Amino acid sequence: MSHDWKNILVSPLTSIQEVLRTIDKEALQLALVVDASNRLLGTVTDGDIRRALINNVTLFQSVSEVMNATPTTVEVDTPRSKVLELMNTKQLHSIPVVDKDVVVGLETYKSITQRNKYNNPVFLMAGGFGTRLKPLTDNCPKPLLKVGDKPILETVLLRFIKAGFHQFYISTHYLPEMIEEYFGSGEQWGVSIRYVHEKSPLGTGGALGLLPKDIPELPVIMMNGDVLTKVNFESLLAFHNKNHANATMCVREYEYQVPFGVIESEGSVIKSMIEKPIQRFHVNAGIYVVGRKIIEQVNPNEVIDMPTLLERFLGNDVLMYPFHDYWLDIGRMDDFKRAQVDIHRLGML
Repeated sequence: MSHDWKNILVSPLTSIQEVLRTIDKEALQLALVVDASNRLLGTVTDGDIRRALINNVTLFQSVSEVMNATPTTVEVDTPRSKVLELMNTKQLHSIPVVDKDVVVGLETYKSITQRNKYNNPVFLMAGGFGTRLKPLTDNCPKPLLKVGDKPILETVLLRFIKAGFHQFYISTHYLPEMIEEYFGSGEQWGVSIRYVHEKSPLGTGGALGLLPKDIPELPVIMMNGDVLTKVNFESLLAFHNKNHANATMCVREYEYQVPFGVIESEGSVIKSMIEKPIQRFHVNAGIYVVGRKIIEQVNPNEVIDMPTLLERFLGNDVLMYPFHDYWLDIGRMDDFKRAQVDIHRLGML
């Protein structure tokens, strides 16, 4: 059985009997009826054929007599979560993927629920003191503060696991024994978790110098352990690899409205007046993909943050990845309170 969607494309003139053979051979439970340009005309399942036979349609008639001419489809860039939601809502085992009505693939329940597996290490920063969240962090490291019913860092971990990542490293400093006791080896989630400990704070960039030398020769995804986000980690990694980047920084658009009228002039002559203009900037989101070339440049116990480290490589394939998904840096008490609402509203539990 090939299970290749291209093998279930049939002409509308194909006999029902031949289509049945195709469905049986390919074991995908349906056939896609297309024209000469592979534009989708309809779908047909063995159930469609069985009902037609009950109504005295013969096996020698064309499949166009029994096909569903208005099938459920998804566009090529539809997120997997949306496809799965559609499958569950309409109780479908598979959905054709189209690009302007042309068939380009087939999503099945199995392909949606069995994600790719990535061997790229994921490095989570969990060493901060959480000073701005005192007194909550007096006796608890910030990554273990609960948002909803789980610690912040567990929610981060689960989102990576859901995306197919399984090798994790956690950088610790403040109350490290509590973090290690909670997460252990990662066995309870079916993943591997190893720890690197900063005897004194090294900064996000400096922590890279503590990674063991036996990590896979693959780009490392780094993320601050106090960030809640729905960014697509698979798409981020694909962007990094496609562009052969040395490093990729995730960025968000930040708007700032000047609370006054802004005057542009030449000498004493006013040229224009703009009332309370909005300025837009790209800001660092605390999520990175870092190649081995950069990691090897960090000396053991070197104190350096990621922006300063990446400045050394500007002009040498350091890229930004703008994203518009949900993102919240839980740095202050107001952020922590907002996270308690967002975690339920956005279904991130």
